[in-house]
Amino acid sequence: MFGNLSDRLVETFKNLRSKGKLTPADIDATLREIRRALLEADVALEVVKDFVAAVRERALGDEVSKALNPAQQVVQIVNEELVKILGGDQRKLSFAKNPPTVIMLAGLQGSGKTTLAGKLAKWLKDQGQTPILVAADLQRPNAVNQLQVVGERVGVDVFAPEPGNGKGNPVNVAKDSIKHATKKQYSVVIVDTAGRLGIDEELMQQARDIRKAVNPDEVLFVIDSMIGQDAVNVAKAFEDGVGITGVVLTKLDGDARGGAALSVSSVTGKPIIFVSNGEAMDAFEPFYPDRMASRILDMGDVLSLIEKTQATFDEEESRKLAEKLQSETFTLEDFLDQMQQLRKMGSLKSMLAMMPGAGQMREQLENFDEREIDRTEAIIRSMTPLERQQPKVLNGSRRLRIARGSGMTVTDVNSLVNRFEQASKMMKTVAKGAMPQMPGMPGMPGMGGGFIGGKAKKKDKGKKSSKSGNPAKRAAEEAARALGEKPSESSGSGSAFGL
Repeated sequence: MFGNLSDRLVETFKNLRSKGKLTPADIDATLREIRRALLEADVALEVVKDFVAAVRERALGDEVSKALNPAQQVVQIVNEELVKILGGDQRKLSFAKNPPTVIMLAGLQGSGKTTLAGKLAKWLKDQGQTPILVAADLQRPNAVNQLQVVGERVGVDVFAPEPGNGKGNPVNVAKDSIKHATKKQYSVVIVDTAGRLGIDEELMQQARDIRKAVNPDEVLFVIDSMIGQDAVNVAKAFEDGVGITGVVLTKLDGDARGGAALSVSSVTGKPIIFVSNGEAMDAFEPFYPDRMASRILDMGDVLSLIEKTQATFDEEESRKLAEKLQSETFTLEDFLDQMQQLRKMGSLKSMLAMMPGAGQMREQLENFDEREIDRTEAIIRSMTPLERQQPKVLNGSRRLRIARGSGMTVTDVNSLVNRFEQASKMMKTVAKGAMPQMPGMPGMPGMGGGFIGGKAKKKDKGKKSSKSGNPAKRAAEEAARALGEKPSESSGSGSAFGL
């Protein structure tokens, strides 16, 4: 979503860092580039003006002029001001003191309200709540049926007394759902309301009537992140016409410019509470302004990555894996288990995008084919238990059988085995306390250092080995020589993780 904006800002700061001392002219030139980048990203003009004015005031003050590293200080100021326009501190859902908590979803047709209702219900269910979905969109064709399908997918009950398709009273459905939820002891009621292709009084009146009938604890305005500048007008209309308490951004994984995300909170004065960044039902997460600002400035979002990992990986299994690494008994069976654990975390692309410096490997991420994981898994599953435990027994006939069984080629099988052997050597080095020079990301299929899709660099014949001038690299080379191995070469790319 923020790819182009991130690239522009990173390039601007790169030029800034090359200067030892900043003059007012340098700061003005930087602010012009930032202003241009924000406007091209479809950020509302009034938001851009306020943002640039705030940064200029701070950048021209003592905060920067007296700093040891003024360029870094300007970057820090931009980061802090980005956090402000994104809403400041994270705001969590407000729950009712006496259940059920009522959450009303409002927004235009096509913004993704119905699918988001299911994602929100699944997220609440994972938090220990007992949600119920309410089909109060009785106008859009098959809206009720769609919500029932979504509810079945996430394992959440749906209250749908009316068939919809233009029949029934949505206000009565919403009102009756509260009685039903109270009787059945559901803790959260999520009301999916009707939308329109555009703003009209009939839409607003129905939303106001439903709000009056259910007295919601939260009115979440669902907005498509890809609608650009028009997001401001739509957000204002819903704030004035219905009254909203928070915003949810959908389709954040799209290729639009991202101006809605940077504008809607400032314009409405309401916080962004959740974002949806994919089609899967678990592609949904709370919104953290500081983490989003870090992603835009290509600083990564390590905290979100850690939280995803902690929620997915089993602590006991992680301990056993660490013991296997130390005892040098890591096998293809263990690697298969780790891949299955990674799958639970969702898209690998989205996880890698949270890494600091991910913008430098955007092309690799875009070209990364997640089906490579399926192919790698197919190869390992086509092996016998003995072959997974001891890859050295894989002779030519065994590799041919595995290739045929997995629908791959012998070359693919050879590539997987070779990369696994390289990774095993690296793990032995790490277990002995040395830090090897990694040519890529061992074990990551489809990217530079993967088991599949990556090839190690061949050393030129006749080229004499020499000690590196880099102390860390020299130590790694010496550790490799001590193990009787050739020192691995750097990828030379200079980007994050050697990709």
